[in-house]
Amino acid sequence: MTADVAVEPAVEPAVRSRARQRSGWRVVAHKEVADHVSSARFYVLLLVLGAAAIVPLYFASDAIRSVASQIEDSRNAFLVLFIYSPPDTPIGIPPVFGFIGIVAPLLGVAFAFDAINSERADGTLPRLLSQPIYRDDVINGKFAAGLAVITIVLVAVVGVISGFGIVRLGIIPDPSEVVRLLAWLALSVVWVGLWLAFGLLLSVLIRRAATAALVGFGVWLLIAIFGQLIVGLIAGIVAPVANAATLNEALSLQVLSDTILRFLPLTLYQEASRVLLNPSVTTVSTPATIGQLQQWQQQAEAQVLTFDQSLLLIWPHVVALFAMMAICFGAAYVWFMRQEVRA
Repeated sequence: MTADVAVEPAVEPAVRSRARQRSGWRVVAHKEVADHVSSARFYVLLLVLGAAAIVPLYFASDAIRSVASQIEDSRNAFLVLFIYSPPDTPIGIPPVFGFIGIVAPLLGVAFAFDAINSERADGTLPRLLSQPIYRDDVINGKFAAGLAVITIVLVAVVGVISGFGIVRLGIIPDPSEVVRLLAWLALSVVWVGLWLAFGLLLSVLIRRAATAALVGFGVWLLIAIFGQLIVGLIAGIVAPVANAATLNEALSLQVLSDTILRFLPLTLYQEASRVLLNPSVTTVSTPATIGQLQQWQQQAEAQVLTFDQSLLLIWPHVVALFAMMAICFGAAYVWFMRQEVRA
């Protein structure tokens, strides 16, 4: 009995110490979230993303109202807010999900390009690592905080758009539309999380925050503005559909061209968003043979997919985006754990 009583006080402090160490990333994440939310960067990016999402609705509100009033079956009318692109504008304005796909990566890069190198430049990283937390708690906490803030911003933007549709246009979503919208919101968080992990990788690899910002925003600009053009040129050289001699050969080359275009993560996000927000989209790839083309045309007539069917259709896109995010974060994690930190 005496031995048992003597052991308990020695075990309990060790358990409490391990529990405190395991929750170290939460402490770092809580501190980073507070810093992000109280920074001017957060509000500027929120305004930029909100304005970018509201612009299509401003130009398309009258057209959306007329389209919604003409639809006999009001199901999925609410999702028109996010997929409608106004045709009668001086410049081509993409739909809401197109704006989110182009502008939202700014959030990921902006919240991560100085996550580690600024701590190193200010001399606070050695003091942070001297606290009773594990070393990986720092990078885990910073990544979790970035994802949390990104989720807050995207939820706010989607809420504003939904409120605009309900109040101004009088379109009420049904439960199936809410489910699709939440799934698209989760997909958007993964999409921006990919850029957050990429920015975190730059912050670990590049010592100067200004250089990391230039590289991050440069890559974003290259993919968002010139990515489709560059990858399209490569696809045109590798799979020249115009030079096909037969229809079967043209279909095969088109499949290869679509595969090359999907190496661009923006293409994956836009295709997956289009399927989630538009139940009438029944395929994301070109049939490879004439028989498959005819079969697809017969099945696609007036067909509306359920949410489960749409999810199965874009599941490879989601896995690919998540894998890219995991690769970028894994590279940043490994490199940070191997770096030497001096006081």
